[in-house]
Amino acid sequence: MLISLSIKNFALIEQLEISFSNQFSIITGETGAGKSILLGALGLVLGNRADLTSLKDKEQKCIIEAHFDITKYVLKDFFATNDLDYENLTIIRREILPSGKSRAFVNDSPVNLSELQSLGEFLLDIHSQHQTRELTEEGYQIEILDAIAGQHDILLEYRGKLSLYKTLKNDLKKILTEKETLSKEAEYNSFLLQELLSANLKSGEQGDLEATFEKLNNVEFIKENLDKCLAISNEEQIGVIQNLKEVKTSLQKIAALSPEFNELFERVNSCIIEFDDIASELHNQSEKLINDPEKLELVNQKLQSIYNLQKKHNVASVEELLLIQNDLDNKVVRADDLDNQIKKVENEIERLSEILNDLAAKISENRKKAVPVLVTQVTDILSQLGMPNARFQFEMTSSDNFLTTGKDIVQLQFSANKGTDFGLLKKVASGGEMSRIMLAVKSILANYSKLPTIIFDEIDTGVSGEIAQKMGDIMRRMSQQMQVFAITHLPQIASKGHQHYKVFKSDKEDSTVSELKLLTSEERIIEIAEMLSGKNITDSAINHAKALLN
Repeated sequence: MLISLSIKNFALIEQLEISFSNQFSIITGETGAGKSILLGALGLVLGNRADLTSLKDKEQKCIIEAHFDITKYVLKDFFATNDLDYENLTIIRREILPSGKSRAFVNDSPVNLSELQSLGEFLLDIHSQHQTRELTEEGYQIEILDAIAGQHDILLEYRGKLSLYKTLKNDLKKILTEKETLSKEAEYNSFLLQELLSANLKSGEQGDLEATFEKLNNVEFIKENLDKCLAISNEEQIGVIQNLKEVKTSLQKIAALSPEFNELFERVNSCIIEFDDIASELHNQSEKLINDPEKLELVNQKLQSIYNLQKKHNVASVEELLLIQNDLDNKVVRADDLDNQIKKVENEIERLSEILNDLAAKISENRKKAVPVLVTQVTDILSQLGMPNARFQFEMTSSDNFLTTGKDIVQLQFSANKGTDFGLLKKVASGGEMSRIMLAVKSILANYSKLPTIIFDEIDTGVSGEIAQKMGDIMRRMSQQMQVFAITHLPQIASKGHQHYKVFKSDKEDSTVSELKLLTSEERIIEIAEMLSGKNITDSAINHAKALLN
């Protein structure tokens, strides 16, 4: 319920703080006094968009803060889902800055407008004669029947299964698309895979093959240079080894005379040992060199095969070709495995379909049982509201698809007078009739579900006298189950409230401001008397006002 409302710098309101009870509250005031401003402020709390025209003083920010007691609204899951701090006394604050930007907070945590709008649906229902359209919507008509049928739990189960069903249907669609794609590519993928497998690729082999190819392809040139090196090294008179030995002999003669000479001697000796080893390796390499045209051709063929594959797949290494080979292998295996997966998903979808059909049938049967209960109660209330011949019927057909509410397609048909045919409610009911039907429906729902705080905004337009009295009685009865506000111009309804607030304008210095005050018992008599007779209040109007209040 709405406990209190604070408004600062909004439209014609400078500063307003007001508290409310949990019963039936009346709001009255002359046309243009600011009742729509009050509703506008509450609309901002519910997440309506704001702009700079909302600011009374364009240099100051606008702040609207509403306190709600949400103890009975079962909203802990909503708060947890949206990562908000849950408090039984929840505070919603909306700020509009002079820059035009707006901010919203729930229990001091910033929220976006979509989150605020979602929360607002649980807290406040602002209903006017021009907002009866939802009554003509199929979804709302189904909600009414489900509330009376008490289908909350079975609908939760159905929607849980439906969510899984839709997920599996989407999965199946993706798998079938993948299968179609793979089927189109299967033959080509198999060809590419076989081509790579035939190449018998090994990681790191390309470098070895290229080195072998270069050696075999230049065997004579290599042998010529190796032999030349051997000749220079081993020549008996002027060979490198012989010259080094002579250097070693000369240094050996003076090595004992100085540490420096000894070090040079040791280094030359090491060079002889190393160079001798080099000469031996040159000899071995020269001996191993064989002109092998057949091996050269085999190596060349393998390299050309690798180069062609790299060009074909637009890669630069054998390792990348092996990755492609692995991917193609997975695709071929995946194509073979998809049929099994498709069958498995189809079986699960069929199982869920049977469960959903059973649940939808139970939901539909419960709605059919709720129809006469709703029709009887609505027609009884409408009879009190001056529509004694109102008749309703629900036309229910079954959809081929699973809908979020089951498989029912519902159309509410209405006849206001004897001898007239039924027609769709949205086509045959007038605005005044729609208002009374909505009031009847809301009053019935108050007995079956936890409705949010409701504000009836001049829903009584076009009625008077005894009908207005009955409307007031219905709203007062509703307030036993929920918090009810009525913005009205009718004294018969105004007299039914537990509290009475008046919206009025006053002049402050050079500006006009709107204010809201809770009337005392005496002020209330005067206000209702003025609603009866106008500004010139008569004794008769005073007595009539007292009679209405009593």
